[in-house]
Amino acid sequence: MKSTFSKLIAIILMAVLFLGLLASCTTTPESTPPETPESTPPAMPESTPPPEPEIEPTAEPESTPPPPVEIVDQLGRTVTLETTNPQRIVSLAPSNTEIIYALGLGDRLVGRTDYCNYPAEVEEITSIGGFSTPNIEEVIALAPDLILADSIHKDEVIPQLESLGLTVVALAPATFDDVFDAIQIIGKVTGAEENTAELLIEMRNRIKAVTDKTENLTVNEIPRVFYLVWHDPLMTSGGDTLINEMIEIAGGKNLFPEVSGAEMVDLEVLVARNPQVIIAAIGMGISVEITMDFLEAESRLNDTDAMKNGRVYGIHMDISGRTGPRIVDGLEEFAKAVHPELFK
Repeated sequence: MKSTFSKLIAIILMAVLFLGLLASCTTTPESTPPETPESTPPAMPESTPPPEPEIEPTAEPESTPPPPVEIVDQLGRTVTLETTNPQRIVSLAPSNTEIIYALGLGDRLVGRTDYCNYPAEVEEITSIGGFSTPNIEEVIALAPDLILADSIHKDEVIPQLESLGLTVVALAPATFDDVFDAIQIIGKVTGAEENTAELLIEMRNRIKAVTDKTENLTVNEIPRVFYLVWHDPLMTSGGDTLINEMIEIAGGKNLFPEVSGAEMVDLEVLVARNPQVIIAAIGMGISVEITMDFLEAESRLNDTDAMKNGRVYGIHMDISGRTGPRIVDGLEEFAKAVHPELFK
């Protein structure tokens, strides 16, 4: 009995073992993929940009200086300018100095003559001597890159300065058109064309304001005008002068049109021609008082229309004789003297 029960237990154990082996052979576990972070793409190797090609540096082109400029000055000389932007200017004439300041170039002026007195700040500029006798050594010491001369310097001063390698431009205006031309030349050689244009427009407009009132006068409305340059000896300005042009623009007639330049005239001829207006140059040591003393002391002039009617005027030579922008001031004074009824 006991043997039979033992055999039964052995059979059951063998059956259980067999079933377990069978199950392990017929069933495979599900494969589980490796965990990957959500929405994260697989890592890719970082791309390395290709090396930039080496570029050999190229030398910058050298700046080419502007070519020299040639101008013809008022002595008919061809002058070569290395620059039209000079920074150190010497003026050898008061008229040139006044043009420089009128163009707004006063800060470039380093030398002027003893007679350059306008505007007032010019007194602070170094003087190089007289108008006709400038000190060449003083001019050289200022190291100018432009010198503005006058016709009076033609024979000696200009050749001497140019022999030293200095640039000299000469102005020699004798008419209103020449004055305009002189201003244009200075404007061109200094690079101040814009200021030049504005200045010339202003001057021409003021002249037109005079001619608008005088150009249609009748012959009987044009008075005879005597311009007194100097009283001892008696001198006047002739028909080929800027003074003559001013008299005519102002609506008068020069009493001595046949004279050339400034010449002596005979007192008897002056009395015979009977001036209706006398305009006396004052300045340079000549005052209105000196002129009037002469005219009143000369009894032969007492019967002239000018003296009888009190038509004697003094006009300063700085505005009537300097061929710069203030020449229009002089013209306006002439117009007031010749036609006070038109120019109050």
